[in-house]
Amino acid sequence: MRTSRRSDVDPFIVMDVMEAARAAEAAGRHVIHMEVGQPGTGAPQAAIRALEQAMNDGPLGYTVALGLPALRARIAQLYGEWYDVDLNPDRVIVTSGASGGFILAFNALFDSGDRVGIGAPGYPSYRQILSGLGLTPVDLPTEAANRYQPVPEDFAGHDLQGLLVASPANPTGTMLDHAAMSDLIGATQKAGASFISDEIYHGIEYEAKAVSALNVSDDVYVINSFSKYFSMTGWRAGWMVVPEDHVRVVERLAQNMFICPPHASQVAALAAMDATDELKANLDVYRSNRALMLEGLPKAGFTRIAPPDGAFYVYTDVSELTDDSRAFAACILDEVGVAVTPGLDFDPMRGHQTLRFSYARTTEDVAEGLRRLKDFMDRR
Repeated sequence: MRTSRRSDVDPFIVMDVMEAARAAEAAGRHVIHMEVGQPGTGAPQAAIRALEQAMNDGPLGYTVALGLPALRARIAQLYGEWYDVDLNPDRVIVTSGASGGFILAFNALFDSGDRVGIGAPGYPSYRQILSGLGLTPVDLPTEAANRYQPVPEDFAGHDLQGLLVASPANPTGTMLDHAAMSDLIGATQKAGASFISDEIYHGIEYEAKAVSALNVSDDVYVINSFSKYFSMTGWRAGWMVVPEDHVRVVERLAQNMFICPPHASQVAALAAMDATDELKANLDVYRSNRALMLEGLPKAGFTRIAPPDGAFYVYTDVSELTDDSRAFAACILDEVGVAVTPGLDFDPMRGHQTLRFSYARTTEDVAEGLRRLKDFMDRR
């Protein structure tokens, strides 16, 4: 049976690294996981208790396509608490993770063949989802001088129908300030293109609060998730905020593509939003881990890094060490049992000379991973 041309997308390399790490663990090795952006903590205890109660109260079935009204209202309240933005809950759409949000956004905004700009390095699934939907991802190579974030000059003359940015970014953890966000939104709208802001790492910031695109304009799409700050990766719950006149457009798509987000996950997500003390404790762990990484990676020999403003990654230039990041990452896993992600996942053109290290796990794991990485580099 034939397969479609649209299905010919590249693999998500970090998932391949995870499988190699799993195989090593199955063979009896102890692996330190610095490859995947998955918090070492689970869902907040309040979320688990709320779901237990809901399951005892009765069966969980379909919700409306836009999500539980109480959850949509609580998400809108979050924008007042975090950004001083008065958000109409009607503009909030609960999704099956941020990935579900991207699928809905891309279908709502673009037609087949449309060109959508994405910064490189950037989250690899942007590119693959766009390609799978018959759209054209346009890599915009970003510069270290701009902290690996796109600037208007990067997409001038590219004839884009959309621009997707992330702040804090994956894999670099760098952020856009208000002026930079304003410049990007203004240039995109002047070109008649749509602007999508991936804000999945909001809440995980260290020096300053991340700026939401909603601080600048209402005529944007914002996508977020409960996976990172709320530590609920496997629950597949996220949300998007769209202009008021786009709500029905996205609702029709959501009804047909997903019916609704998982009811159980929505119940848990609502309770998680008020687990303030537990979430702050998680952030304290990431802050400690970040300090360890910024000290330990240069001592190990990884000196060319983009210091992260947020998220839980460090992106490193290893061009002095290798021109094959995938083989280099495999060597690190094989020799010292540390799983890291090759930069090819994030930048097809320049990623053969970069690596991403995640520090989302426990502080003990991070310290041990750094010790092993130093041991690896000392052997070379």
